[in-house]
Amino acid sequence: MPSKKLKAFLDESGVKYVSIQHSKAFTAQETAAAAHVPGKELAKTVLLWIDHKMAMAVLPASYRVDREALRMVTGAQIVDLCDEREFRDSFPDCEIGAMSPFGNLYGFDVYVAESLAEDDEIVFNAGTHTELIKLSYADFKRLVEPTVVKFSQHV
Repeated sequence: MPSKKLKAFLDESGVKYVSIQHSKAFTAQETAAAAHVPGKELAKTVLLWIDHKMAMAVLPASYRVDREALRMVTGAQIVDLCDEREFRDSFPDCEIGAMSPFGNLYGFDVYVAESLAEDDEIVFNAGTHTELIKLSYADFKRLVEPTVVKFSQHV
């Protein structure tokens, strides 16, 4: 079951979504394989420090964050990866590493890789290591209001 906060938000918003169950997986690429979703279509969530403020980067599972590119497009002085210990308490209803890209539910700015914004749908962790959610990218964009920028590179 998706995190209670995410499920309530999607249901209250009247958004149509599909829940995809899969065997337990911990990395984005393992999750994509377990759920039979191409790595470029599965969105992964990465927590970053952008000028000492925690933010969320959302990009395809088969990509990596280009911190220098993100620094340039945000005008930040510093962009660095967050350590798991730094954000663990920010997502009390999610398993660590399985956070959804709905950073707005937790008070985070959300940056989405432009390659994800080109797709009709977005697939992402639902708060557990055994479930994904798929919904239209248009609904995701409307609900999250992310900043879409180019900051990722294919691995």
